[in-house]
Amino acid sequence: MPRNEVSIAMFERHAYLTTAEVADYLRLKERKVYDLVRQGQIPCSRITGKLLFPRQQIDLWVLNHLEGDQAQRLTVPLVVAGSQDPLLEWAIRESGSDLAMLCQGSGDGVRRLLDGKAMLAGIHLLDASTQRYNEPDALGLSGMRDLLIVRWAKRRQGLLLPAGNPLKITRLSDLKRTGVRVAHRQPDAGAARLLSCLLSQAGIESTALNWAPHASLNEDDLALSIGQGEADVGLGVEAAAHRQQLDFVPLCEEPFDLIMRRRSYFEPSIQRLLAFAHQARFAERAAQLGGYHLAEIGKIVHNA
Repeated sequence: MPRNEVSIAMFERHAYLTTAEVADYLRLKERKVYDLVRQGQIPCSRITGKLLFPRQQIDLWVLNHLEGDQAQRLTVPLVVAGSQDPLLEWAIRESGSDLAMLCQGSGDGVRRLLDGKAMLAGIHLLDASTQRYNEPDALGLSGMRDLLIVRWAKRRQGLLLPAGNPLKITRLSDLKRTGVRVAHRQPDAGAARLLSCLLSQAGIESTALNWAPHASLNEDDLALSIGQGEADVGLGVEAAAHRQQLDFVPLCEEPFDLIMRRRSYFEPSIQRLLAFAHQARFAERAAQLGGYHLAEIGKIVHNA
């Protein structure tokens, strides 16, 4: 096997590269690598005085500097769109990321990303035909050649109920009972898609339910409508139930991902947010909110 093929095979076995290895990988002199580190231009970590370079981030860094990328010169606002997530919302505030939030559902987030009106969007969109989440083709994003999807967390979804569960609702079929008012989200929200799929799997026609007169535009609105007695039940994440002191009946677990253009991944605001998500304080907050699994947080699950 030629030397360069041996080197590539060796690099691909390691998640982190040393300074000498990354210099060889990028065909640069080690001195140039140190210059890039000093200038804060190349992703790296310093552990016990030793520099380590995450190979996956190095690959993204190279792709981010492709010549002739016209989209590279475009600017987008520091806005997070898409689905509301209690843990993401808290982390954006606490990390000092300078990101603003405009969360009106996953479908709205996809549109704002495509239109250049948001830097990233949080999504949890289930494709009923494949039972897969956040697939670029199903989202209409297959033509975005610099699309990046980063795992935020796995979340528990279930039924949000008034404290004490006065109507003793324990399963999806209980939503068909006479007089039970069901809170709901707008049609292109991730929770609306998931509820539609769960009802279909249970053989429940949506027309058989007594829907609340108005859609809730985010997780908090839905939880509040139940807490204030405007509805008796709705589908949402466990963290939203805990935040509003509601009861919760778990139904399933889902991935919640962040979608963005590749160049946005390297923006200081995004890097600050992702770095904060690996701190002990972040994990403690996730445990307090409830319903989160963080094993894959920060993992790049799609790189166009």
